[in-house]
Amino acid sequence: MSNSFGTLFRITTFGESHGPGIGVIVDGCPAGLAVEATDIQAALDRRRPGQSDLTTPRKEADQVEIQSGIFGGYTTGTPISLFIRNQDQASHDYSHIEHAYRPSHADYTYDQKYGRRDYRGGGRSSARETAARVAAGAIADKFLAHYGIVVRSYVSQVGAVQVPVGYEQLDLALIDSNPVRCPHPETAERMADLIRQTRDRHDTVGGLVTGVVTGVPAGLGEPVFDKLHSELGRAMLGINAVKGFEYGSGFAGTLLFGSEHNDTFYTDEAGAVRTRTNHSGGIQGGISNGQDIYFRVAFKPVATILQPQQTLNDQNEEITLAGRGRHDPCVLPRAVPIVDAMTSLVLADMLLRARANRVTE
Repeated sequence: MSNSFGTLFRITTFGESHGPGIGVIVDGCPAGLAVEATDIQAALDRRRPGQSDLTTPRKEADQVEIQSGIFGGYTTGTPISLFIRNQDQASHDYSHIEHAYRPSHADYTYDQKYGRRDYRGGGRSSARETAARVAAGAIADKFLAHYGIVVRSYVSQVGAVQVPVGYEQLDLALIDSNPVRCPHPETAERMADLIRQTRDRHDTVGGLVTGVVTGVPAGLGEPVFDKLHSELGRAMLGINAVKGFEYGSGFAGTLLFGSEHNDTFYTDEAGAVRTRTNHSGGIQGGISNGQDIYFRVAFKPVATILQPQQTLNDQNEEITLAGRGRHDPCVLPRAVPIVDAMTSLVLADMLLRARANRVTE
C-alpha cells in the first residue's frame, strides 16, 4: 500500500498539511518496550518548523497525542496510534495556486493520477507528512537502543560548502550544537551564511545528509529483493526532495580497482570478525557485516521560491507564478531527523525479520 512502509515493523501514515492533523499507525512493535511521550516529542521537536532563522517561520508545536498501543510507559503489542494536530496552517497563502502547476511540485502529477488535488500546501505531498514518520521512527529508535544500535545523521554539504573530513573524524555529539546540524563547527558557520544569503535572494539551496549507524550486528537484510541497502535506499528516496542515495564508497568507488576496493577480513583482539576497510558501508550481499553502516542522501533545492516563474495552469494556459507563504530556504537541517527516522524504521523491521531466518538455541 502506498501509505504504508515496512513488513513486520510496519507504519501507515495519514493526514494532510492543512487538514486537522497528521498521524501514524505503528503495527508490529513488540510489547514491553519502554516508551514515553517525551521520547517521541524529542524527535518531533528536532523536525518541527520555526526552530531558527534558517527554517520556515510556520509555528507548529507538533505535540504528539498517543491514542493507543502504549500503556503505563510500555508498548502493549497492539497497534500504536499517534496523532499530531495542525495549528498554523495559513491556507490562504495557497489560494493563488488552486488552478496553477508550481514548477517541480507534485501539482500536475497529482492531477494526472487522481483527477483532483488538495492545493493547500500540497496536501498529502507536503513534507509535513514526514512528522508522522519521525514520530514512528522515535519508537523504532527505542527498539534499536535495546540492541545497542545507534542511528545518527548530519548535514555534510549545503550547496558547494561541504565538511572536509569523513564521519570517523567528527564528534557526532556536536550534531545538534548548531541550527544547521553539522558536527564540524567551522563548516556549519559557512553553511548557515550560505542559507541566509540564499533566503535573502528569495531562492533555495540543496545539499547532502550523511547517515551513520553503529552497533549493527552481522546478518540483517535479505539476500535478493529486500537487501538492506535497497531498503535503505527505498526509505530515503521516499523522503520529499530526495534526489539520490549512495552507501559505502558509493559513486567514488567506481574510481578504485578491485584490489583497492575490497574489504579484507581479520579477527580483532576480542576474536570478532572485522574488515580492514569499509568501502562496503557495512553491507555485503545485501546483508549487514557488523561494520558501521554509512550512506549519503542528496536533497534538491526546495521547489517553492519567492520569485516569478513561467508555468501552466490546469487549462494549459501559460501564466507567471511566484511562491508565497512560509517556506524553508534549505530543507537540510530539518531533514536530519527524517533521515534518522527512516533509517531506524528499516533496521527495526530487519531486526524482527532476522528472528525468522534461523533456528536459535
